[in-house]
Amino acid sequence: MATGKVTVVQVNNNQGNFDQVERVFLYLGTIADAEALHQVIPVSAESDLDALLGAGDCELKTQIAAARENSRDPDFACYAVGVDFAVDDWKEILYAVLEKPHDLNVEAAVLCHPVASKLEVEAVQTAAVECLTRFAKFITIHAAVAGIDAETQSWGEYDAAVNALIADVAADRVALAPLLHGNDLGVVCGRLCDPAASIADSPMRVATGALIGLGEAPVDKNDNPLNSTMVAALSTARFSVAQWYTGYAGMYWADHMMLDAEGGDFQVYEYRRIMDYLARRVRILAIGRIADRRLNSTAQSISANETYFARPLREASLPVQVAGVEMPAMISPPATGAIRIVWSGMTAVSVAITAKPYNCPKSITLYLGLDLS
Repeated sequence: MATGKVTVVQVNNNQGNFDQVERVFLYLGTIADAEALHQVIPVSAESDLDALLGAGDCELKTQIAAARENSRDPDFACYAVGVDFAVDDWKEILYAVLEKPHDLNVEAAVLCHPVASKLEVEAVQTAAVECLTRFAKFITIHAAVAGIDAETQSWGEYDAAVNALIADVAADRVALAPLLHGNDLGVVCGRLCDPAASIADSPMRVATGALIGLGEAPVDKNDNPLNSTMVAALSTARFSVAQWYTGYAGMYWADHMMLDAEGGDFQVYEYRRIMDYLARRVRILAIGRIADRRLNSTAQSISANETYFARPLREASLPVQVAGVEMPAMISPPATGAIRIVWSGMTAVSVAITAKPYNCPKSITLYLGLDLS
């Protein structure tokens, strides 16, 4: 070559930040301002809900106010969409705001209008799966169930009625919260958005603090108050409910149950939440490797790409120090074999990823004995 030449090529190694959609929920419900129906309304910690949603009572205002209080977050943010359930198909409205031009990125949708039949519960799961297949949105849907009718129902009758809604239902992306106190759904959704707790934490976590602004305690038609036996029965049946501890001040929450089938991995929300967190990120990494021969069947490439795809696991396994106390990360550090890459053809490859959550005590038994030696 007669003359010198320098060529600079910039390579994109997909090392940038991922969008943080966790703790951002989309609320769908009735709205007091009819002119704002179907509009996507951003809500923050400073927002005036009367100005945004209308001055009257409505489902959106009730649940979002409870969520905002229980998030304890000065940076609280969510979206609200008003729905007229008498004429609207809420699922189509959900799809409309998740696709372009809105293209909202949220962790979950919150259906503030109570589901009233088994078919409606199954439709909630269908909607969540449709959001995944159509828009690649890994979302869960948290829906309300009507509270007890104090004029006509005993606790036994209420228990039978709500259990009929979920009999033989398998819906691993759906959680149901009975509106026993009126704003229960918003309370638990806010608790799930508390930045002081990890997304791997159950809302049962007492250290997160007592519930804020939970509505009036319910009674049945015989003026019998809600008791711990009924709370346990509802939780065992897979509903998400508030609870209390005898002799301990404050109201707290039980597990946020999902309607996964018996024996499923996603019977509680924190497990579903961790996997969706990882799925959003490894999908982006996988897209970045399409037709990229840096991912090939050589031992060197497989080893390098195991490290590449393990990045979300490494980030999720970083603990945080708070006042000298180490708070556990979302998952354990990825062990050898957590990422497996297998080629099934010249152009097809499978990547198997395993995440290991930490153990967490939800039932503690204390044994006390005397030492009289």
